[in-house]
Amino acid sequence: MWAFFARDPVKDFNYDILPETQETSGIWTLHRGKRKTGGEPVSVFVYEVSTGTEEQTQLAKAAFKRMKTLRHPNILAYVDGLETEKSLYLVTEQVTPLAAHLKAQSDRGGSGDLEMSWGLHQIVKALSFLVNDCHLLHNNLGIWSVFVDRAGEWKLGGLDHMTPENEDASTSLPSAKAVHSDMDKYDPPESPNGGEKWAGDVWRLGCLIWEVFNGPLPRTSSLRSLGKIPKALVPHYCELVGANARARPNPARFLQNCRAPGGFLSNSFVESNLFLEEIQIKDPAEKHQFFQDLSENLDSFPEDFCKHKVLPQLLTAFEFGNAGAVVLTPLFKVGKFLSAEEYQQKIIPVIVKMFSSTDRAMRIRLLQQMEQFIQYLNDAAVNSQIFPHVVHGFTDTNPAIREQTVKSMLLLAPKLNESNVNQELMRHFARLQARDEQGPIRCNTTVCLGKIAPYLNAGTRQRVLISAFSRATKDPFPASRAAGVLGFAATHNYYSVTESAARVLPTLCTLTVDPDKNVRDQAFKAIKSFLTKLETVSEDPTKLAEIEKDVMSSAQPAGAAASWAGWAVTGVSSLTSKLIRTGPGAEVGGPADNTPVAAGTASPRTGNPVTDGVPVGSEVKPPPASMTLPFASGLAIQSDSLKVTEKDEEPIGDRWDDEDWGSLEVGDGWSAEPAGDWGAEESWQSVGGSPGLSKAELAKKKREERRKELEAKRAERKAAKGPLKLGARKLD
Repeated sequence: MWAFFARDPVKDFNYDILPETQETSGIWTLHRGKRKTGGEPVSVFVYEVSTGTEEQTQLAKAAFKRMKTLRHPNILAYVDGLETEKSLYLVTEQVTPLAAHLKAQSDRGGSGDLEMSWGLHQIVKALSFLVNDCHLLHNNLGIWSVFVDRAGEWKLGGLDHMTPENEDASTSLPSAKAVHSDMDKYDPPESPNGGEKWAGDVWRLGCLIWEVFNGPLPRTSSLRSLGKIPKALVPHYCELVGANARARPNPARFLQNCRAPGGFLSNSFVESNLFLEEIQIKDPAEKHQFFQDLSENLDSFPEDFCKHKVLPQLLTAFEFGNAGAVVLTPLFKVGKFLSAEEYQQKIIPVIVKMFSSTDRAMRIRLLQQMEQFIQYLNDAAVNSQIFPHVVHGFTDTNPAIREQTVKSMLLLAPKLNESNVNQELMRHFARLQARDEQGPIRCNTTVCLGKIAPYLNAGTRQRVLISAFSRATKDPFPASRAAGVLGFAATHNYYSVTESAARVLPTLCTLTVDPDKNVRDQAFKAIKSFLTKLETVSEDPTKLAEIEKDVMSSAQPAGAAASWAGWAVTGVSSLTSKLIRTGPGAEVGGPADNTPVAAGTASPRTGNPVTDGVPVGSEVKPPPASMTLPFASGLAIQSDSLKVTEKDEEPIGDRWDDEDWGSLEVGDGWSAEPAGDWGAEESWQSVGGSPGLSKAELAKKKREERRKELEAKRAERKAAKGPLKLGARKLD
C-alpha cells in the first residue's frame, strides 16, 4: 500500500516527451510530445521548481490556472496538465514559437503579407477578447508569447503575468521586467495607471508588429523607424505606439480600423478565414458562392493553411453540407499539397463516395478531373466501388456525360479486372458505336477502343477489334471512318498475316473511294503499311513469328502501350476542345450533328487535316505519332441540362429492358463478319437521307419509328405474361 503512495505521478502521465526537442519560452521549457495511447502530437510546457525561484513558481502556477479556465479559438488551447512538488507540466495543441516559425519561413523565402495579416488579426482578436469580454490584462504580450499551430494559425499564450483589470500587476504578480531584465524596452513610457486600461497591452501590440516585420527590437527608440511595416498598416501602428496613452485605440477599434476597405486586414485571405469560422451558420447560396471563389484564391494561400484548415472544411461541406460538385475543384487543388499517404487517407474515401452521387454536375466533374486522382485509386476500389457507377454514364440521356464517360476509360482501363474490361466495357462500347445518335461519341468510342486494346485479352481482341473498326469505317460521320482507319493502323500488331490479307485490307480498300478526301488519304497510307507487312513475310517467311508475336499475347499492364500513346491527341484532360452547336431548327442528336468536326476531317467546319500517315518501309513499325486522330469534339450542353430529374435517373437496368439490350453481348454488338450488317450502299443512303427530307426531318422520322418499335415490344412482353393471379396488383 505504501508503494502505491510512493509512485512517481510523472510515470503515469499520459504523454511522452520527445528527446532533444526543447526550446526556452519565458520561464517554461517547450517540448514536443505525443499521447501514449493514440500517438497524437502535442506540445508540453515544463517548469522545474527549484530553490530561489519563488517568484517564477508563482507565475507558473498562475499561468497553469489561467490556461485551464480560458477558452478561445485564438488563445493557446489547454489539453492536459500535471502539477507536482518538483515540476509543472502543461500540455497544449502542437505549436511552434512565432520567432522560430518566422525564421523557418524566412529560410524558405519569407512569409507573405496575407499570412501576416491573418496572424495579427487573430492576436488582436484574442487581446480584444481578454480586455473587453474577460476584463483581463495580458501584461506580457510580445513575440515570445505567440505560437503557431500546424495550420499556420497564430495563438496567444504567455499568460504568466495576466491580472484582472482592476488589480495592479505590481502588487499581485511579479512584472515581466522583474523576471527578465531585458524586458524594459517593451514597457510603455507612461506610469502603470496612466491612460486607458488597455494602453499597456496595445503598446506591446505595437512592439509585436514591429518585431514581426523587422526582427528583434534593439531599443525602445527603434519603434520610430517604420522599417518594413506595410504602408497600409503604418497609420494604425502609429496609433498603438503613440506617446499619448489615452489616444491609443481599444483592440476592438484597432481591428475595425484595419478591416476598413484598403486596410491591411482587408484581403481575400482574411475574408476566407472569417467565412470558414462561421461556415456552419451560412446559408447554402453563400457556401456555394464561397467555394466557387475559393478555387481562384487557393493559389495565393499558404500551403499549411490549405492542408489543415481548408481541406477539413471542404470534406465536412461535402459530407454534411450537401455542397455538391462545387467543392471538387478546390478539393483537388488542395490535394496537390498532400503526400500519397495523406491523399489516400483523406481524399480517396470522399471521391469513392462521390461516384455514387446522382448529381450530374458532380459526376461529369469527377470524370473531367479523374487524371488528378486516378493514380491514388487501388484496383479493388475501382472495380467494386467506382466502375459500377461510372458505367451508368454510357446510357445517360445527356451526351456530354456519355462522351466524358468514354474518355475516362483511358484512365480506368489499366485498373479494371478481366471481366469488367473484356465483357462489361466491351458491351457498352458495342452499343455506343452501333446505336449512339451523336457522331462525335461514336468516333470517340472507336478512338478509345484503339487506345485500350493492349489491356484486352487475346480472345477479346480477336473477336472485337476487326469487327469494331470495320463498323467504324461504314459510319456516316467522316471522323468515325477516319478513326476506324487509324484504329486498324494503331493495332496492326494484333492481327495475323491471314487476317490482314483477308479481313483488314478488303475493308480498307473500300475506303479508297470514300467521299471524304482525308479518309481516302488515311486509307491509302494504312493500306501501304499492311502491304509492307505482307510483303516482308512473303520475302522472308522466317519473320512470320516475329511479326505475329503480339497476336495471342496476354493483356499488357499499365504503361505498356506507350509506344503509340500519342494516337488520340486530346486524351482526357478536358471535356471538349471545341463545341458543336446545332444550327437553327436542328435537333440535338439528329443527323445535323453528324458533321465532321474533329481534327483530321476535311469538312467545312475544320481546316486541320491529319498529317503524315504510316510510312512505307522495309521494316514494319507502329504508326508514328503524327498519324493521329484526336478525340472528336463534344457537344455544347447547357448547365441546366445537367440537373437530375427523377425521370433521367431511372435505373440503368430498366432502360436496357425497355430498349431490349439486356441480351446484348460482345459478339452480338460486333459481328465477326467484317462488313457487319451495313452494306456500303445502305451506309451512304443513311447519309443522303430519303429524297425530299431534310436531315432534321429524317432524324425525327427515325426516332418516331424507334419509339413505335419499343412500344410494340413492351406490349408483346405484357401480353406474354398472361392474366394476373388473384390478389395481384394490376399495373396496366
